[in-house]
Parts: sequence; C-alpha cells; structure tokens
Amino acid sequence: MDSLRLRHPPQLPWNSRCRCRHRHRHFYPQPQATPPAPVHCALSKQGQRLVHSLTLAAGDAAATDRLMKKFIAGSPKSVALNALSHLLSPGAAQPNLSFLALPFYLRIREASWYKWNPKLVAELIALLDKQGKFEESDELTAETVSKFEFRERDLALFYCNLIESHAKHKSDRGFHASFAYLQQLLRNSASVYVKKRAYESIICGLCEMGRPIKAENIIVEVRPKGILPSAFEFRTLVYAYGKSGLLPEMLRLVDSMESEGFEIDTVCSNMVLSSYGAHGELTQMVHWLQRMKLRGVPFSIRTYNTVLNSCPTIVSMTKNTSDSPVSIEELKEVLDGQEALLVRELIDSPIINEAMEWSTSEAKLDLHGMHLGSAYVILLQWMEEMKRKLGDGKAVVPEEVTIICGSGKHSSIRGESPIKGMVRELLIRAKSPMRIDRKNNGCLVAKGRVFRDWQCKR
Repeated sequence: MDSLRLRHPPQLPWNSRCRCRHRHRHFYPQPQATPPAPVHCALSKQGQRLVHSLTLAAGDAAATDRLMKKFIAGSPKSVALNALSHLLSPGAAQPNLSFLALPFYLRIREASWYKWNPKLVAELIALLDKQGKFEESDELTAETVSKFEFRERDLALFYCNLIESHAKHKSDRGFHASFAYLQQLLRNSASVYVKKRAYESIICGLCEMGRPIKAENIIVEVRPKGILPSAFEFRTLVYAYGKSGLLPEMLRLVDSMESEGFEIDTVCSNMVLSSYGAHGELTQMVHWLQRMKLRGVPFSIRTYNTVLNSCPTIVSMTKNTSDSPVSIEELKEVLDGQEALLVRELIDSPIINEAMEWSTSEAKLDLHGMHLGSAYVILLQWMEEMKRKLGDGKAVVPEEVTIICGSGKHSSIRGESPIKGMVRELLIRAKSPMRIDRKNNGCLVAKGRVFRDWQCKR
C-alpha cells in the first residue's frame, strides 16, 4: 500500500491543458421490463475455479493471498482482469468475496503486463466507498489526482468515470464528492470538451441515482451558458423518469425531444417501452408499438426483449417449457388480452427476416442477443416461416439447417446457455431432427432434406 499513503488530494488545477486525446463511448441503459437476474461480469472457467478456491479458503488470509498470487502469475492478462471485473461488479454472483477486490488489484499491479487504468481504479474506489472503506478509497483517489495534477482533461475524465461508478454502486458519499468537483468544472473550465463531458456524466450519474428532477434542473441551469442537451442527455432523462414511475414526465420529455428536433428512434422507443413494462402498463406498450409502426421506427431485437420480458405468460412458458406451445398458432390460442396484442404487433414486424439467413448451402437462425422470451417467439416464427418456404416446393432445399444459440460465453455461468437448453427442449417436444452440432456445441443442426420431411409432416 506504499503508493496509497497520500491522505489529501492537492489543489486541483482548472486551466491546465493536455494534448492527450480520449475517446468516450456512451452506453445507453439496457431496457429491461421485467427485472432479470442481477447482471454481473461473466467469469471465465479459470475465474470460476479461482472463486471456488477463494470461497473454500475463506478466513485464511495467507491461503487467500497465495491463491490470488498464483492465479495472476499463471493467467493471461484478459483472464486476470476478467476476474477483477467480476469482483468489482455491483451484481457479482459472490458479493461476499467483493472485499478481496483491493488486495486482488494490488497483486495485479505487480504483474509485468499491468498498465495503469483510471477507469478500473474508479470502479475500485466506488466499491471501497460503498463498503465503508473510506481511507482506502480516499487514498486511491488522491493517488490518481496526483498523477493527473496538471492534466485537466485526464483528471476530468477520471472524475467522469468516478461519478458514474459511484452512481452504479448507489454510493452517496462518493457521488456527492465527484458531483461537486464536476460542477466546479462546469463553472470554471475553459475547455468546451471538458465542460461537455462533465455535463454528460453529471446527468448520467443523477439519473442512475434515481434523481431525474435534479438532472433536469441541471439541464435548465446550464442551457443559458450555451451547453445544450444532446440526444444522449434527453434519452438518459427519459429513461430515468420512466424507471422512477413518473410516466407523464417521461412523455413530456419525449415531446421536448421532438420539439427540439431530435428523432424518437428505436433506442429511445425501447426505453419508453421498458418503462411501461416495468410498471405493468401493457396497454400503453401496445399503443407505443403501433406508434412506432405508424412513424416508421424499426423494431429491434431489444424491442422484442423489452416487450416479451413484460409478458408474464411468455416468461412463465420459458421457465417451464414442458407445456409451452410449439407453434405460433398454438401460442396465439393460449395468450389473451394485452399480451396477445403485444405478440401480434411483434410477429407482424420484419425482425424474423433479420434473424434468419437462407441459401442453397445453409438455412440459419441466429438467436444471439435475444432473451429467453424473444428466442422462444422467434423460434416459433422461424419454424412457421421454414414450413412455408419448404412446403410450396419452389425453394431449393438447403444442404443444412442451423440454429445458433451460443455456447454460453456471456451467460452468468460461462458455458451454460439457457437459450440452448430451452430451444433443445422445445425441438425435442416437436420431434424435430435437429441435434447439438458435434463441431460446435453452441449450434443445433440437421440435414436440409431431413428437416424438410419433418416440417411437411407437422
């Protein structure tokens, strides 16, 4: 901890200049209508073994340190950083191990390949602050400030990362400290870039903390100074109002976006749909889907995910597929009310054409990016479309038929794909000839002619 002994950050410069260039990517919140399992960093196989060993060694500090040191020495950079990211994640599957994030990070810093990363440090500071380890958190902050003391842009970007990390952890103490610094930047910095980045992060952080009214007040406050909201700030605020259940305010912001010339595109529409779904407003979701169609706003896979995560009957069917319908027509008969209308609006869209490919060599359905409900409905649509194509006798029968489910690389437990399990069970119930591909266990395959014969008998 020698490098973490600073106690108080030095006075921060406001007008120092930096020639470094930084690229910042905006990650819009992913709409989730029905709360899914906590999102966390998917662990590699090596990381899973480490976590298991650390759990067994709980309470033995010396054994824990040996395990971490051995793991870092014998692992590639990506695997070690993956394990650290898992420990830093607010939704980690083993939150009882999050106290190891700091010692694990300090061990990683000793590796020859390690390159200091302010974003990673910001994540660690936020976690320590949330855990009440204020001394360690302040020391890491001070260390970073000393590195960037005369580089305003780098320091500003660090605090932008920091406020967003504190917001993710819902850490009030750290959030307010970062908020105060960035507000001072907005008032005093001579850099338009720095002001804009500080503004974006303040709005994003306040919205993540569930304070959309305060975020909108900031927008109103800085507008006379020439800092105008972009589509990013508007969308973030729309989503924050929606998550908070302030649906009239959400629609008011949507109207403001349009009046200022911003397009209500698929991303923004998905946020509105997610907000309605989170509060059980299925009728409003139907109306919004119809509005999207009327205005030519295309649906996306995320639209499917958002809508179908809000349908309790669909969610129930994906959890227990033993009695789930195995055709679109059966599904329509089972659903009623607003769920039936929502599914009808979705299946009338061209999304199925984006998910499937057709050639003489292979007919393919790609389920990447889909949640269970979306994969279920798309699979039934695909089987219906394949039956139509192969049944009229006009299409050339492809040599092979493939469904790409994924091997579970991005699942909460790496290597276990819930979608593959669901699809396989449904196809078995439908007496499909498709089987797990021996060359790629993330796919199900069948010979084209065998698949056609099965479809013709259905």
